[in-house]
Amino acid sequence: MDLPFDGAISRYFNDDAPAEVRALITGASKKDILNPGFPYDKRWIKAEYQDAIDKLQLELVRMQAWVRDTGQRIVVVFEGRDAAGKGGTIKRFRANLNPRGAKLVALPKPSDTEAGQWYFQRYIKHLPAKGQMTLYDRSWYNRGVVEHVFGFCTPQQRENWFHQVPEFEDMLANEGITLFKIWLNIGRATQLDRFLAREKDALKQWKLSAIDVDGMALWDEYSAAISETLNRTHRPLAPWTIVRADDKRRARVNVIRSILHGLDYTGKDAAALGDIDPKIAGGPDLWHV
Repeated sequence: MDLPFDGAISRYFNDDAPAEVRALITGASKKDILNPGFPYDKRWIKAEYQDAIDKLQLELVRMQAWVRDTGQRIVVVFEGRDAAGKGGTIKRFRANLNPRGAKLVALPKPSDTEAGQWYFQRYIKHLPAKGQMTLYDRSWYNRGVVEHVFGFCTPQQRENWFHQVPEFEDMLANEGITLFKIWLNIGRATQLDRFLAREKDALKQWKLSAIDVDGMALWDEYSAAISETLNRTHRPLAPWTIVRADDKRRARVNVIRSILHGLDYTGKDAAALGDIDPKIAGGPDLWHV
């Protein structure tokens, strides 16, 4: 089987990955967590995870009915490290929702026309109407991190963006839009291990991009950009929820819980909802590089 990008990920693992990262990957069993700083050694037991996620699915349906009936407008921004599990988390969030009322927005590279517009313009047209939710799989936060790391924007453009983000998000709040900002974070060995798995799986190779391949060697640059972005855009009116995602099961459940806990929807079942694990989800204090 031909490997994408001529096997660049395997080549990076063999030739360029830090020795400690290679050791974590080669010495781990299937259920091990590869991030030494993660608060749990093993993945969450599948039966316990399934019970929790099944209960949350009913709560999500109740929440969407409340959004529809009361004319709420909800925006959820999903950001994170490459391979942190954004897509899988969004899939579980939307699994039983009416897609007409829970729109997924995953925008490609800006067109020439979009590149000549106000930076936020192409995101604005996807904002929800009354009774709807919009889920952004990556968002206007591209400028703070990936565009900066790869030089797709100038330092002045990024600085202008930093000044405009609070004003933009304040406008959303003033319009009655409830905004959730989720950052999924993983360790370096976890990321590389997931890239290797994608490289070998013909059904998942489409998830890999040139940005993923080139970004493997830019871990420190990404870390600096992420840290600055989180610090400068975490505010009481638009806070970040950081979710440690080295265990996808714990991450998915705690993302959904974090959002549902933040909404006063009709019929909320606190027992079914469960508590947010403070070791997994919280504020920027959970950011670890």
